[in-house]
Amino acid sequence: MIAEPSCHDGRMSKILILTTSHGASHRRAAESLKKAFLEIKPDLAVSVVDALEHCARWFRVYYDSYALPLRYWPGLWRKIENYQHRQHSTSPVWLYRRGGKPFFRFIQAFDPDVVIATEVGVCELSALYKRQSQARFFLVGLELMDFNQAWVQPEVDLYPVAHPDLGEELIAAGAPKSKVIVSGMPIDPVYTYLPSRAEARARLNMRGDLPLILILFGGTGFGKPRQIVAELQKISLPFQAVFIAGKNSALENELRRCCGSFPHSRVLGWVDNIHEWMLVADLLISKPGGGTVMEASACGLPFLALDPLPGNEERTCQWLEKWQVGIWIKNHAEISPTVERLLRLPDKREGLRQKAREFSHPRAAYDAAKAILDRAGLNNRASPN
Repeated sequence: MIAEPSCHDGRMSKILILTTSHGASHRRAAESLKKAFLEIKPDLAVSVVDALEHCARWFRVYYDSYALPLRYWPGLWRKIENYQHRQHSTSPVWLYRRGGKPFFRFIQAFDPDVVIATEVGVCELSALYKRQSQARFFLVGLELMDFNQAWVQPEVDLYPVAHPDLGEELIAAGAPKSKVIVSGMPIDPVYTYLPSRAEARARLNMRGDLPLILILFGGTGFGKPRQIVAELQKISLPFQAVFIAGKNSALENELRRCCGSFPHSRVLGWVDNIHEWMLVADLLISKPGGGTVMEASACGLPFLALDPLPGNEERTCQWLEKWQVGIWIKNHAEISPTVERLLRLPDKREGLRQKAREFSHPRAAYDAAKAILDRAGLNNRASPN
């Protein structure tokens, strides 16, 4: 839903946060940023919009076509994505210009003061419109741990990034250093006021005397449950396991069948309190989406990255290991020995936990929102404590 416009120099300041349906991280970051904006400055009009819904239909089909090689030829998609992320544009400019015509009309009618793009192609579309129309809105490229050369557009005014290393990538690719700030990747403000682990464990009815392994399959439910359960069943030490299948009911049912004889295990579908489950867990096994990485680190949760999508998520796994906040499990046979080793070595586990805490930015949404308001000249109210 589009927010009603309101007063900045005679009218309310309007912020347009553009996202896509490609993965949950874009939407989660956008909604987190919206919450932070409205806490900092309640009189803003902030709208989160799927940019592709305002593009030509044929262009949306083209844009979504990546799903075919990703699903059926992952090796081919890896080559395409690794090539694409080094190019100055993810698609020909003429194609963006034609497919984006309805989108350009939408932005013109919306008349925003600030546009925030949470996906690289959407950033290119926004920069192209700003260039063609000579619009004066403040453009933000919100890179969600998905570096791509095409983020670097002269029309972008600010790049909030999750980590200094990601900022250095942008600067090396040509982004002016003055436009790059390290704010962390926006996550739900709920991560700034977490309860104690003991309190959360009691509320979730989990045992306090057994380590807890949390296994996530993403919001849409992606993964190989039988292989994961079979590997976890090889572990000789006692532990609890919670499997969260997301919105995939077929995956949830398969997990329930697999875990029928698995002691101390629980299977859940979609949950609204993932922050509590991350807080009480001792280890996380998950696909390494950028949002999941940042949320886990805010809870000091060691990350065992499994089944990354080809391309960007594989690069995220490399960052996790460089930053020492997690371990990349490159095949399912490594699950049981990796988890057993960490269960037997609490000091190693605690070291990963401490690195995750040091890496974390639980206030990232507030910090990014405040920086955007400051740079755009819209901030007249301090960030909440």
